[in-house]
Amino acid sequence: MLRRSLENRDAQTKQLQDAVTNVEKHFGELCQIFAAYVRKTARLRDKADLLVNEINVYASTETPNLKQGLKNFADEFAKLQDYRQAEVERLEAKVVEPLKAYGTIVKMKRDDLKATLTARNREAKQLNQLERTRQRNPSDRHVISQAETELQRATMDATRTTRHLEETIDNFEKQKIKDIKTIFSEFITIEMLFHGKALEVYTAAYQNIQKIDEEEDLEAFRNSLYPPDYSSRLDIVRANSKSPLQRSLSAKCLSGTGQVSTCQLRKDQQADDDDEEDEDLDVTEEEN
Repeated sequence: MLRRSLENRDAQTKQLQDAVTNVEKHFGELCQIFAAYVRKTARLRDKADLLVNEINVYASTETPNLKQGLKNFADEFAKLQDYRQAEVERLEAKVVEPLKAYGTIVKMKRDDLKATLTARNREAKQLNQLERTRQRNPSDRHVISQAETELQRATMDATRTTRHLEETIDNFEKQKIKDIKTIFSEFITIEMLFHGKALEVYTAAYQNIQKIDEEEDLEAFRNSLYPPDYSSRLDIVRANSKSPLQRSLSAKCLSGTGQVSTCQLRKDQQADDDDEEDEDLDVTEEEN
């Protein structure tokens, strides 16, 4: 009867030990993965800071509207990294650290298991010793009574440690479930807060980009290529590139309406003089 009770308690202890081992394994994995998640988030923040710096450097080389739009975008994006930094710190404090604390908690539970197993082994040992004593000296009541007393003490100690272990593991399971709910709730809340802020910041950043006036910046770019006195200077260059004959003809054509009329009158007068000379020649011929 006592041996069957020992076997039942051993099975119970094994189940409790498996529960502690399961938590130790999976909480350790969760802690490592969440810690890696936080580190990657921190690295993403660092890369985003580099991106902000590069956008600002590039913006300083651009046209006014594009420059202002990019700088406003960079300001919003930098603000987002402040929220990301807060996310990293909260995840570290509310998720990673509580999971990490289970390393110490599990170690304490293993110590309780070890004490219980030690008491169980002592009880089993005393039971075996009592059975051997009864077999070897069935008539020696003093020795048998002493062995029974030792077994009774061992059984009481084992029962006490077992009851303590049961209470401890029960509290452990209760706290584990509560902590899991708290940790994952904190994780979701932290991520929701960040992504809510991120949506606001990205909306503002998008609006800043959309406000960039393309036509105005294109006009500014063209003006930088073609300054206001560009046309007059172009005419001068064209005039200087003409041959001497082209410049002479252009000067005559541009001298005015009066000069054109004078040239025409001279041509008409020369024509009249030629006609009069022809008439004089005809008269002379007729007289002869």
